Amino acid sequence: MSLLLSNERPQPDQVLCDIADYVLQYKITSSVARKTAFYCFLDTMGCGFEALTYPACTKLMGPVVEGTIVPRGAKVPGTSYQLDPIQAAFNIGAMIRWLDFNDTWLAAEWGHPSDNLGGILAVADWISRTNVAKGKAALKADVVLEAMVMAHEIQGVLALENAFNRVGLDHVLLVKVASTAVVGKLLGLDRDELINAVSLAFVDGQALRTYRHAPNTGSRKSWAAGDATSRAVRLALIAQTGEMGYPSVLSAPVWGFYDVSFKGQPFKFQRAYGSYVMENILFKISFPAEFHAQTAVECAMQLHRELLAKGYTAADIARITIRTHEAAIRIIDKKGPLHNPADRDHCIQYMVAVPLLYGRLTAEDYEDAVALDPRIDVLRDKMTCIEDPQFTKDYHDPEKRAIANGITVELNDGTVLAEVLVEYPIGHPRRRDEGIPKLIEKYKRNLARIFSEKQQQQICEATLDYDTFIAMDVNDLVDLMMK
Repeated sequence: MSLLLSNERPQPDQVLCDIADYVLQYKITSSVARKTAFYCFLDTMGCGFEALTYPACTKLMGPVVEGTIVPRGAKVPGTSYQLDPIQAAFNIGAMIRWLDFNDTWLAAEWGHPSDNLGGILAVADWISRTNVAKGKAALKADVVLEAMVMAHEIQGVLALENAFNRVGLDHVLLVKVASTAVVGKLLGLDRDELINAVSLAFVDGQALRTYRHAPNTGSRKSWAAGDATSRAVRLALIAQTGEMGYPSVLSAPVWGFYDVSFKGQPFKFQRAYGSYVMENILFKISFPAEFHAQTAVECAMQLHRELLAKGYTAADIARITIRTHEAAIRIIDKKGPLHNPADRDHCIQYMVAVPLLYGRLTAEDYEDAVALDPRIDVLRDKMTCIEDPQFTKDYHDPEKRAIANGITVELNDGTVLAEVLVEYPIGHPRRRDEGIPKLIEKYKRNLARIFSEKQQQQICEATLDYDTFIAMDVNDLVDLMMK
């Protein structure tokens, strides 16, 4: 007996249509979203500049074929590379994400929407240089900010109710989808072409979360977003040629994304696309720590100061209890040996032990030189994570979006210090007034890592004033940041 299936071409899945219509028709009127995108751009590029001081990152950068220079290609800030936009997107995306220090979105799915800047900036720069060579106008930096708001929104709204991690898929799938949509708009794709492009992003085989979890945690998690945003550029360019798409890529029985990769369940949506995600994005300002541990690190820093004030050291600690939320336990509650920096920055015990010992947590603290301190593992063994159901509830509450951690320390002499609790990290929207000045300080520190004093001054003069920034040609902005 044969199974007869209709070969009539269906209408595109509504999810594809909604993304295309949002990108092509929605007007970003929120001044909060645009201003937040401005700070997001500065912070994201600063994170990339710090990553350029790490050979593990820079060894992956540059052209595929050594020595290749693409005339009028996209330039990679902080380097001397000028590449095709696909490879430039990989370079920019990898450096942005390398140290796990750029922005974060937490919901049913997690992610770092500024990862999309790899594709956005590469394509905007390439288009601008091409336009100028033809006597046309370059794109303005304001276009980059608008694309960032939209990419954040697509990735973040898809993440609100849909846990890709629970089916083993990595959140960089959402980077690929969001980047494809906004890059497609920059390239001038029409509605049908844009729907085709986004369908191609879902047709792709998707990255597994293997590289983010024990016992396989590794450095691919640092370049996976670069891979995703560069693939998005490739797919958008393919769609630009008129290549066909796959209208029921999500809903097709047996062969569609829902049946193959999402346990047969369609996506759920909490809200329509607007500018909500950028307005509520979480910045990593003080610590390069997986975001579910940001408040735990703040607690540990307070406890370090308290222990010193009372005449104690970490050696006097008998037990540590970390009261936390379910997502933290699932992702970063980790026992046993830690094999590399990527392993360590996804271990809440490590991220608490270092500030308890040293009164700091920097990117360098995940490297072997610090990790070899035997006191770190001694402290890790004394830690227990417990879920607080209220913390988990507040984490999912769209009106709160808390990321709470509380730490209680018991000393060898029987003293129990009062629990230190932080519900909202400094990068949370509820702490914007406190956080933005520190974000600017972080940006300036990162500029100083790779640029001369004169170039730092030039970059700051051009980028720290919002009105000056948005009026800049994208190619001029990127040229300012080249080595």
